[in-house]
Amino acid sequence: MAATTILRHSRGLCQFAKLAQAMPSARSFHGQPALWSSFRSSQPVQPIEQYPEIEVVQNPPEWKYVERLLPPKTVPKPLPKNEYPSGWQPQKADGTDFGYFVARTKNHMVPVYLQTTFRGQRRLTVVRRIQGDIWALERDLRSVVEQARNGKLCATRVNELSGQIYIHGDYVDVLREHLKAKGF
Repeated sequence: MAATTILRHSRGLCQFAKLAQAMPSARSFHGQPALWSSFRSSQPVQPIEQYPEIEVVQNPPEWKYVERLLPPKTVPKPLPKNEYPSGWQPQKADGTDFGYFVARTKNHMVPVYLQTTFRGQRRLTVVRRIQGDIWALERDLRSVVEQARNGKLCATRVNELSGQIYIHGDYVDVLREHLKAKGF
């Protein structure tokens, strides 16, 4: 009660209080405004006779037209071509030449990612899905990044258990191109 008197006496909200009194109810068609609606405010279920008749068919010949519209359950293998319009390259190396292997993701992409923390101030490049000699790959990637930095040293962190390498800085494009050139 005290809140309504305060609303009425406050200068800017006086018109709002008059508007609220003029409206008979703050409820909408279904009983409550859409903002506060729930399953209780929806219309009740009507008798089954009022709904259209449906026929459930298990395996009709027309089902093949529906199946072709559904998304595939797995990502299909890409068709082999000499060159792809997007610049994407399929994986060629199996890791026997280098002693390590970087597996592609399920979407056939190179697993090099950028992590940003501290509101974008700290950038880490992460290489994931590494198998084999992770230390040899770390030395190789560190030399590539140092070459991109004109000889400056870079900080790296190796997580052998999860098969990941963290490199301080944003070198996603450099490392992706390097791994693609090696065939990963």
